Amino acid sequence: MSGLGRLRVAVIGAGAAGLCAARHLLSRQDLFAPPVVYELTKNVGGTWVYEERVGHYDNGLPIHSSMYRDLRTNIPKEVMSFPDFPFAKHLPSFVHHTEVRKYLEQYCDHFRLQDHIQFETMVNAVNPVKEKSGWKGLAWDVTTSDGIDQSKSHKERFDAVMVCNGHFYDPYIPPIPGLEKFKGVLMHSHDYRSAEPFAGKSVVLLGAGLSGLDLAMELAKLNAKVILSHGQRPLTCPLPQGVEQAPPVIKVLEDGTLEFQDGKQAMPEVFMFCTGYNFTFPFLDEQVGVHVKDHLVFPLYKFLIPPAYPSLFIVGICRAICPFPHFHVQTKFVLSVLDGSFPLPSREEMEKDIELDMAARRARGISTRHILKLDSEQWAYNDHLAHLGGFEPLPHYWSNLYESNKVFRAQDMLNYKTHNYTVLSETDWVVKNLQGQQLPKPQLKHF
Repeated sequence: MSGLGRLRVAVIGAGAAGLCAARHLLSRQDLFAPPVVYELTKNVGGTWVYEERVGHYDNGLPIHSSMYRDLRTNIPKEVMSFPDFPFAKHLPSFVHHTEVRKYLEQYCDHFRLQDHIQFETMVNAVNPVKEKSGWKGLAWDVTTSDGIDQSKSHKERFDAVMVCNGHFYDPYIPPIPGLEKFKGVLMHSHDYRSAEPFAGKSVVLLGAGLSGLDLAMELAKLNAKVILSHGQRPLTCPLPQGVEQAPPVIKVLEDGTLEFQDGKQAMPEVFMFCTGYNFTFPFLDEQVGVHVKDHLVFPLYKFLIPPAYPSLFIVGICRAICPFPHFHVQTKFVLSVLDGSFPLPSREEMEKDIELDMAARRARGISTRHILKLDSEQWAYNDHLAHLGGFEPLPHYWSNLYESNKVFRAQDMLNYKTHNYTVLSETDWVVKNLQGQQLPKPQLKHF
């Protein structure tokens, strides 16, 4: 405990989730000492900081950002923002990544977070310590070093740790037999920056998540011949000229040819993985027992808390979510745990809760690797945390607008980003097309 008996909380990472954590901790100075935020780079914004180079910085640290030059958000700004800090009104609904970075910098300035961030600082170790006077008999030693000069290390003690280190920087490469035999350019979308180097080339993109679809459209504009290889149901919306679909690549033959699940073959100049990222927490002490296997981080109560170490919080690992409001809800819930307004169940009860939750998801046919993919279930999850923590849930229009955008996207991949949304009230919104005509709202299942 720090002076005045206030809890000291360390925050790892100054991307959107870390900034959100710092903002809410600072707003409760009655209970929390000002947070200490550790950031590896010299900027706030995490994955939203565009870096033209790929690979490593001059200081040898890996370049984390997976941002590409022309990226625009695929979520309207009206529901992408933190609920207590809207985007500027004059911006279109789908903003360029530079606007999101600017927004996060403004959030940082507005809530005066800058002074609490230690830039260019590497977190080397996070170790639990038994501490009688600590929160639930526990404290944390956080060992850091200067990001550039690793020889100087520094240890500090905290009551709780919020891990906000993001998960869009360690590329996941699926184990495809014979991959080493591929003769062309092999890369992950993490290292993609712009379409020009691929103009007119033949490209197989593996994965039809949002980045795979986005890149297919960018490449098609420059006459690349794109095969979008994926295991989902074939897309029914119009695709750009020059883009065709194929089932997943299952192996690479001796001569470097790719073979698809249906037996067809291709020999592209470029084979690009749009297969997502690995979760990695290299600084977490093994005894904490947080495991990552098959794209699942476990065991975590409510996808946040290891039951054996309930003052450690791993924020923002859920996928297919609306990120900033999700971080907002998770952070408010973490504060409700630490301030006692939500008394945590016993370790055994939390472990049981995790078990039942996993079993229910598997019974619905969700595979382990998709358990963290909340998608439309994020709204019930967010409301559940707000209910437990006794704080304001997201306004009603939020889920409806977000889910409607998903329908527009599925119907018209090529033009949905030209739509503009206006929120009218807590429950209502309208959407207009590029010509300013109001569009009918899609019929949604209720959330």
